[in-house]
Amino acid sequence: MVTELPAWAVRLRAERRNRFWSKKEMARRLVAAADEETRKCLPARETIVRRIKAYEAGHNQPRDPYRLLYTRAFGTSEGELFDMPQAPCRPTLDDVFAKLPGSDALTPLPTRAGRRIGMSTIADLSARVHRLRLADDVLAGGDLLQPAFRELDAVTRLYREATCTEHTSRALLAVIGELAQISGWIASDAGRHEQAANVYLLGIRAAREARDETLESNLLGSLAYQTANLGDPQEGVTLAHAALDAAGPHAPARARALAWDRLAWAYVKVEEAEPAMRALEEARAALEQRSGEYEPAYLYWVDASELQIMEARAFTELRRPLRTVPLLTDVLDRYDATHARELALYLSWLVVALADANEPEEAARAAWRMFDLSKDVASDRTARRQRVVLDRLVPYRDVPQVREVIDRAR
Repeated sequence: MVTELPAWAVRLRAERRNRFWSKKEMARRLVAAADEETRKCLPARETIVRRIKAYEAGHNQPRDPYRLLYTRAFGTSEGELFDMPQAPCRPTLDDVFAKLPGSDALTPLPTRAGRRIGMSTIADLSARVHRLRLADDVLAGGDLLQPAFRELDAVTRLYREATCTEHTSRALLAVIGELAQISGWIASDAGRHEQAANVYLLGIRAAREARDETLESNLLGSLAYQTANLGDPQEGVTLAHAALDAAGPHAPARARALAWDRLAWAYVKVEEAEPAMRALEEARAALEQRSGEYEPAYLYWVDASELQIMEARAFTELRRPLRTVPLLTDVLDRYDATHARELALYLSWLVVALADANEPEEAARAAWRMFDLSKDVASDRTARRQRVVLDRLVPYRDVPQVREVIDRAR
């Protein structure tokens, strides 16, 4: 499923192409636009080219000094290129809650005329939410978007209209929070990113009112992950820290491991390798502390293999293919083939790592498998990774196996 690129990404690419500049020439122009002090701080030309590719693919907006360098190179204003000035990069949690949609979804009606509900209803609703999670393991966001939001609408309506005890009301709020998390994840996978963010924020509010810090951490971490990937990565770091704070030192081991895992990825997206590696170590240490404690059902998927995959993805983004390839190969050899979307996504990182390791034939083989798995998957994430894979294979298009993959994909 291919979605439209952000308007600013389209403009950056169009401005470059209108001048008949290659990405290498664009990198040279950006360096030339820098003053002497800034030029000393810029990375190698190859790194700038990779940044240009990422910007034009819509992965994240340029931050200073690159925003300023783009405006100088193109002879235009920041507003014309990026629509609006860059937002402050480190909001407080109050800033996050200020973004909540102006909805009455969690405001009970003054006079509740609906049926009275008890904990048996909560148990039934929790089971429905978990079935939706399990469905997301084997189906993509485009397949589950409508049923997920029907469930969310029904449960929030029940909260507003039904009568119940305070204990049951808090339990129902927790169900809303859990349903908001999986619905937001599904919406994000379907390419509905603004809708996903609003639903995550609704869930955070529900978790706070339910006084469920572990659930709040899970929702903040999910929002951090989307923001780091598709919005401002620095804001993703802030949100990931908030998720870690919400979990606290006494949360279940899997919850703490997941919060550290999200923080590691956010640091990867801002290209801060040391804190990313430290966060991955903390995630592993947290997971090793499991001791038969109670864990919410939504943490079922957090295990050593998932942390290994995140570590491999981090090494891929940080251009360390010799660390990535053995990690991913080990996990993928035993990964459940029914989880086609996840398997395709993880293969995409293996393709990039193999290309970085100058193994184009092996990269082409992994790409074949990735495209086969994802061809009927209604997922925006796999569509984005397909574009990343193709971009990474282009320098090897003279290799017959690679050229065949590129021609087939196009």
